[in-house]
Amino acid sequence: MENEYVVILPAEEEEDEVTAIGVIGVIWKELSGGVGPWGALRPLVAVLLSLVPFLFLGQHFNRQHRKSAGWFVIQFPLILSIFLWPVLFVWSIFDAWWVSSGIVARTR
Repeated sequence: MENEYVVILPAEEEEDEVTAIGVIGVIWKELSGGVGPWGALRPLVAVLLSLVPFLFLGQHFNRQHRKSAGWFVIQFPLILSIFLWPVLFVWSIFDAWWVSSGIVARTR
């Protein structure tokens, strides 16, 4: 007795219609990394706030108030050292961006 083999082909799928809104949606998703407008802009806002000298607003924005208060206090002795205060300032900008990017990555 011979076995018969049956081949069933799936029905051809119709291609979705390409619209301008769909194209804009795909471009926005690629630009924002799929995290939405606030997720894409949050690290930039943190950097802009941290550019205000002496206040460490980027850390406050990231809800790291204790870190911000500690850096605020430690900056006074460093102001006397012209070389060390700019290092703390630049580090606070980098830290605000890094922590904010991590917050966005965890919420995704």
